[in-house]
Amino acid sequence: MGGGQLMSDNGARPQGETTLAKALNAGLVDALAADDHVVIMGEDVGTLGGVFRITDGLKTQFGGRRVIDSPLAESGIVGTAIGMAMRGYRPCVELQFDGFNAPAFDQIVSQLARYRARVGGRWSLPVTIRIPFGGGVGSPEHHSESPEGFYANTPGLKVVSCSNPDDAYWMLRQSIEAPDPVIFFEPKRRYYTRGEVSEAPELGLHEARIVRPGADATLLCFGPLVETCLDAAEEAAREGRQLEVVDLRSLSPLDMQTVYESVRRTTRAIVVQEAPRTQGIGAEMAARLGEELYYVMEAPVLRVTGWSTPYPPAKAEGEHIPDVDRILDAVDRSLAY
Repeated sequence: MGGGQLMSDNGARPQGETTLAKALNAGLVDALAADDHVVIMGEDVGTLGGVFRITDGLKTQFGGRRVIDSPLAESGIVGTAIGMAMRGYRPCVELQFDGFNAPAFDQIVSQLARYRARVGGRWSLPVTIRIPFGGGVGSPEHHSESPEGFYANTPGLKVVSCSNPDDAYWMLRQSIEAPDPVIFFEPKRRYYTRGEVSEAPELGLHEARIVRPGADATLLCFGPLVETCLDAAEEAAREGRQLEVVDLRSLSPLDMQTVYESVRRTTRAIVVQEAPRTQGIGAEMAARLGEELYYVMEAPVLRVTGWSTPYPPAKAEGEHIPDVDRILDAVDRSLAY
């Protein structure tokens, strides 16, 4: 299949309700079955099945030449994936935790992202890098980070994040099929979120989705905070306020058309992200909305974010991660203008 049309009748695609984690596993199974050039690489992805068991059973089914346990060396994992992609493979690598991306950063930014431009577009590197990200699981720093801003700021990379089982399955399939490198962020604290997987992808990889319509304000979010924003919208509805929730899904490129259409309707926008406030996705969204819809919006774009500090100890992470109360406070401030 290598790079062709995604099929809708894959054997592992879950029937009925499943978890986000199992949807990812099924996506990997079907990607491996569809194209012999797809390989899985990472620390403990084979025999153990991954620290979150996303790759559970893959080595048994496809063998150790296609599901490869690597040394504990992230730069080596990505560097090897780059070499394999040059030879016609489609590596899908796992960086075990979000904070472990740093040792691989040079390979990703200096090599992987630049290769197509470096060779004048004659070749590309179809490498997918899976990164479990975000907090809320009681882990310390290096295990609860949100580094998506680094990669969204890097030309040559596609950056996406799923928030539900349907997107987990189909966006992973689309990422592996993509001709360019994709950074695929998985919301680790939502691995057990349940939902159904559709027979075919409803959206392209880089399209946003309106997951709840509303008229009073737009909540722009992605990854683990989509569920939090839906909870906030449900709470606001009890007070007669209708909040529209937009799951960005793709962080680079951004589907600004969907965002603009939503904010034109509601005239107010609040961006919710777990990453630190400074120079994050929220700042980019605020700048673009200000440039395009300055005379439409009735309030400035507000941001609800993590704090611009190193990630706190587990006992304090509840004060760091945006919650329903902080989102609703921003809604109050926006509606007060």
